[in-house]
Parts: sequence; C-alpha cells; structure tokens
Amino acid sequence: MSIAERVVRSKANRPALRLVKTNDLNREDWLTVRKNGIGSSDAAAAVGLNPYQSQLELWMIKTGRDGGLPKIDPNDESSPMYWGTLLEPIVAAHYTKRTGNRVRKINAVLQHPDPDKAWMLANIDREIIGVSDVQILECKTAGEFGSRLWRDGVPEYVQLQVQHQLAVTNKASADVCVLVCGQEIRIHRIDRDDALIARLIELERQFWHYVESDTPPPADGSDSADVALRCLYPHDSGNRLDLTHDRDLSSAFADLVAVRDDISAREKVEAELKQKIQQRMEDASTAVFETGSVSWKRSKDSRGIDMASLLKDQPDIPQRYPLLKPGSRRFLVTT
Repeated sequence: MSIAERVVRSKANRPALRLVKTNDLNREDWLTVRKNGIGSSDAAAAVGLNPYQSQLELWMIKTGRDGGLPKIDPNDESSPMYWGTLLEPIVAAHYTKRTGNRVRKINAVLQHPDPDKAWMLANIDREIIGVSDVQILECKTAGEFGSRLWRDGVPEYVQLQVQHQLAVTNKASADVCVLVCGQEIRIHRIDRDDALIARLIELERQFWHYVESDTPPPADGSDSADVALRCLYPHDSGNRLDLTHDRDLSSAFADLVAVRDDISAREKVEAELKQKIQQRMEDASTAVFETGSVSWKRSKDSRGIDMASLLKDQPDIPQRYPLLKPGSRRFLVTT
C-alpha cells in the first residue's frame, strides 16, 4: 500500500471529535451548540425529507431567526418529545435485555473529524460496547400516530439520522430500538451505506451553504414551511410588488390559479359522491363496499356558552376581560 493510500485510509478511520461535553450542559446551551452545525436529528430536514420539519424552518433555527417559531416545552407531558426523553433509558435497558449487548452514554456532542465537514455534528443515544458487529444504538418511541410510519421498517428520516451518525463517527452499523405504542419493542439493524452517506453529505453541504450565506432555502409546501414563512414575514409593509415581467413567478401564479380551479372542481365531485352515498344510507350508521366502508354517525351533544345572550345580559364583559388576538397575514388570489 502506498503512503498516499495509507494517509487516505487513516483519515477515513479517524474517530469523531468530542466537541462539547454534555454532562453539565443545560438545554438552552445544548441548543446553542447545535446551531453551529447540522446534527443527526437535523439530517433529514436539511435534505428536505423530514415529514415534521422543512428546510426553511431548520434554516431559521440555525440562523437564529426562530424566536417567533412555536417551541416544544420539554416538560409538556402531552409532547412526544417528553415521553421519548423519559423512556430513552428504558428502551436502552430493554435493548440490552433483548440482545445481551451492553451500552453506555457518550455524554458529548460529536463532530466529524474532517475539517471540511466540521459542520457535521451528532448526538448518540448510546454506544454499544463489547461486540464487533454493531457500534451505535438509537432509541425511539412511537405512539399511535407515529407507529404508522414504522409499519414497513425504519422510516426514511430515521435512516438518514443514523447514516449521519455513522458518517460522523466512522462506524459500520447501528441498531434502532423502537418502543411502539408503549408495549412492543422492535430492533432494526442499519449498516453503513457509503454511497448514501456521500450523497447525504453533498446535500447537507448545500443546506449549510444556505446557512453560511444567510440565504433562505425554497419553501416546500409543507405545514412547517407555512409556519416558517408566517414567522419570517409576520407583517406587510403596504408596498406593491410588480412581478409582471418575472416570467418564473408569473408562471407560478398561473399554475396556482389552475390548481385552485382543479381543486374546486374536484371538491364539487367529492361532495356529489358523498351525498349520493349518504342518500342511499338513509339512517344506517355504516355502509360496506367492495373496497372499503364508510360510517355516518351522530356525535355526542356538547355544551357551550350562548355568547349573544351572555353579552346581552352583561354587556360590560368585553371591557372587563379584554383579549387582544394578533392579526395574521391573509393570502388572497384575484384574477
């Protein structure tokens, strides 16, 4: 083997750098550290493949524009993140019980050893020790809604997270242990895919260029991107923007109008088909067809407040209990 080949192999086998110890790091400081690069849990969003977060929202976080974005309360017991954090050690313990593989925490934010990829960071749930065929454990929890993403194995966004971890640590494989609906443990092995990692790094580098150049990535039509745009541009200036000579945006506007017309026509067809079935059902609760079924049931009665009568009897209530609801920008199309 030549000296050049030995140098290349040596660089490829270097372990991850320990950027920051997390033993005594509070959540706010940890989030600040994460803004300095793309973490493993950011990987799918950075390449536009996270079903919960868009590139635009992630860009706002990395560039410090996330002040107006909705924040997840880590102490909110209705949050999946709360239960994921709480159950992580239990999932790890059951992984050891199921496989016999011992695990330990790393307690550090890891950084890719290559200076050219210093923006690649990773937090590893557990390091697997004492075995040669697997080195990393990723712990997950999936509730009733989230479990649907696990029906065919590890969801794509989690696979990208793990491949990012393998890239940063130069490890060969990882196990993903998921607790499904609080009662079923599933273990999936993910082996290093160098071709996928190369493509992932290429796409992540493109996203990091957006961050470094302070250029927002394109919105992708997701709810996350919608929230990001509303937070990024919450107020209008009253100015009129003339885009009549911008062929690309004029084409986008024409396509928007055509799509809306198509949706309106399809919604009318949907209503007619639904009403045809309802009319045939009469007072039946369910109807079964060759390829599926429908239900048409009355919901339970609910109680509310007759605000009109209340304000008539006590007209001073709005002055006694004022509530200011901030306005939001409305997107209206005129042709």
